[in-house]
Amino acid sequence: MTTGATVWLTGLPSAGKTTIAYELAGRLKAEGHLVEVLDGDEIREFLSAGLGFSREDRHTNVQRVGFLAELLARNGVKALVPVIAPYAESRDAVRRRHQEGGSAYLEVHVATPVEVCSERDVKGLYAKQAAGELSGLTGVDDPYEEPESPDLRIESQHQSVRESAAAVHALLTERGLA
Repeated sequence: MTTGATVWLTGLPSAGKTTIAYELAGRLKAEGHLVEVLDGDEIREFLSAGLGFSREDRHTNVQRVGFLAELLARNGVKALVPVIAPYAESRDAVRRRHQEGGSAYLEVHVATPVEVCSERDVKGLYAKQAAGELSGLTGVDDPYEEPESPDLRIESQHQSVRESAAAVHALLTERGLA
């Protein structure tokens, strides 16, 4: 059986988390690993429908995703989780859940500066926030607590998606997980 693990990619909106996760997923699948990408937007639509973006709702969302990721990891799946998870307390709780379950957990901070994210603006969130149509945008007018000691920090503005995914793959390999 393959070794499962959770790779949590945290960072601002439009940092590149999901793009990196899907690139890495393709590489891992090609190597014969069981892989699932727990996309934050899909999770919000299907598992966390009805939750808003208050601190409490964000925490609940992250705990739901963390539960699912640990369940997958415990069963031999590489769970790639490109979810903002803006609060350190929530991310720490997910890490503890994995430790208690004996599942590997890696935190990757996709540390793309807010200026670069707002230029990318994949979903138009920064434009809506600037136009006053949206409030509570993580890293702009809502907090984002950067990880103090992630397992890996990626500055996606300085490398290609393939290079970013390769850095995460190297970390998995180093830890005996790929």
